[in-house]
Amino acid sequence: MAYTNSPLATVKVLSPNHSGQRTHAIDTITIHCVVGQCSAKRIGEIFLPTKRQASSNYGIGYDGQIGLYVEEKNRSWCTSSNSNDQRAITIEVASDTTHPYAVTDKAYTALLDLVTDICKRNNIKKLVWSNNKSDRVNHVNGCNMTVHRDYADKSCPGEYLYSRHAAIAAEVNKRLNPAPVVATKLYYVQTGAYGVKANAIKQLNAVKAAGFDAILKKSGLLYKVQVGAYSVKANATAMAAKLKAAGFATYVTTSGGTVVAVEGSTTASDVIKVGDKVKCRPGVTTYSNGVKMPTWVQKSTLYVRQIESNGTIYLVSTLATGNSYTGRVKASDMYKI
Repeated sequence: MAYTNSPLATVKVLSPNHSGQRTHAIDTITIHCVVGQCSAKRIGEIFLPTKRQASSNYGIGYDGQIGLYVEEKNRSWCTSSNSNDQRAITIEVASDTTHPYAVTDKAYTALLDLVTDICKRNNIKKLVWSNNKSDRVNHVNGCNMTVHRDYADKSCPGEYLYSRHAAIAAEVNKRLNPAPVVATKLYYVQTGAYGVKANAIKQLNAVKAAGFDAILKKSGLLYKVQVGAYSVKANATAMAAKLKAAGFATYVTTSGGTVVAVEGSTTASDVIKVGDKVKCRPGVTTYSNGVKMPTWVQKSTLYVRQIESNGTIYLVSTLATGNSYTGRVKASDMYKI
C-alpha cells in the first residue's frame, strides 16, 4: 500500500527512532500527552537523539501547529507495544505538566483536524472508542483507538484527553460521515403558464415592468413565469398578494422547472450602483427602519446616493445630487428603472 503523510503538518523534524516500514495496515489512532506545553518543533527535537529510543508519528504544539517526526509508512516507538505501533498512527499532544494534563483549545482543535485527515487518507471509515481496556488492546467490537496506559504503567494520555476520547471519536465520525443534505421544499409564486414561449415572454416583461424580479422556467411543455422561491410558504403567499394587488393572476406552487434564458431580458435584481434610478416595489410602505413612507415617496423615482450594510440598504433621494436625502430603504424593496 502507498502511504502518505498529512498535509496539515507544517513542522518536519524526522526522528531516527523508528522500526522502518510498518508490518500492518494503519487502522488505529493512539493519542498521547507530552507533559509539557511545548511547540511542535520542540517535541520533534526531543525525539532526535538516538539514546532517547522514543518517537511518535506526529506531535501537536500548544499553539495548534502540527509536526511530523516519523513518516506514516514507518512504525514509531511511542506506545510501549510493537503490535500497537505497527498498526497505529501515534500523536503526541502538548499538555500541562500536572493532572489532568489539559491541552489548549488550539491543540485540541488541531487534534480533531489531524485525526480526521489521517482517517480519510487511510480509509478508516469510523473511529470506535471503548472504556473497556480488553476491547481496546484486542481490537474487538470495532475498537480502533488505544492509549499508552493500556500497555504500560502510565497515566498517558492524561485524564483530560482520556475522558474526551468518546467525544473525539464522535466529532471525527461526524466529519467522516456528514449527515445527508435534505432537500428543502420550495414554494414558487407563478403568474402564468403558457404553451407558446412568446406569450410567456410577454407576461414576463409585463411582470418585470411592474417592478417584480421574475424569471421564465420550462416544465414539460409549459413556459412558466415565476417570482421568487421561498422555503416558508407564508413568504410566498405574501409575494402572491403583492402580485395580485398589481393586477396579476397568481398562485403558489411547489413545481419549479428549468430556468429558460431570454435574450435581451434583464431582471430587477440587476446590479444597482450609486447614481442609478430606482422605484419602490408594489406594496412597499415603510423605510428600512420600519417608519411609514409617504405615499409620494412610494410613487417617486429615487436616486441611489449611497449603498450601505453590504449592499442591503440604499440611501436614496429624489434628487440626483446635493445633500438632501429622502431616507434609507431595503435593497430588496427597490427595483431598477
